[in-house]
Amino acid sequence: MTQDYSNPGQGSDPDRAGLQKLQSLNTVGTISYILHLIVAVGALIPGGQFGPVLLIVALTLDLVKRSEATGTWHASHFRWRIRTVIIAALLYAVTAPLWFLFILPGWIAWCLISIWFLYRIVRGMVRMNKGLGMEFSA
Repeated sequence: MTQDYSNPGQGSDPDRAGLQKLQSLNTVGTISYILHLIVAVGALIPGGQFGPVLLIVALTLDLVKRSEATGTWHASHFRWRIRTVIIAALLYAVTAPLWFLFILPGWIAWCLISIWFLYRIVRGMVRMNKGLGMEFSA
């Protein structure tokens, strides 16, 4: 059996195809984490109105690309980012009335949620850059 090396970019080797898939997922994950990071930092800085648009872009990217990650350690990162956004959105919605009743408690609650969001994004980025999946204990 001979192997065709005349077209090395084609990647007929299953290992090469798997590596290309992981590299592609890593690129998508990096872009998504960076968008989430911008949103998280923007949530802590007054006047970060660009955050919701970037968050929608990042969430859409994750929802569209997550099926490509099935069976890889990247799948846990897609779940991690999607869950983080959903939980944060629910927490923001539940604490929104505090802004109308009392400004200071609303501000404190949203700052705590934003710090939690930032922590989750940084934790995910660090683990992805180490080539590790996310563990789910809760």
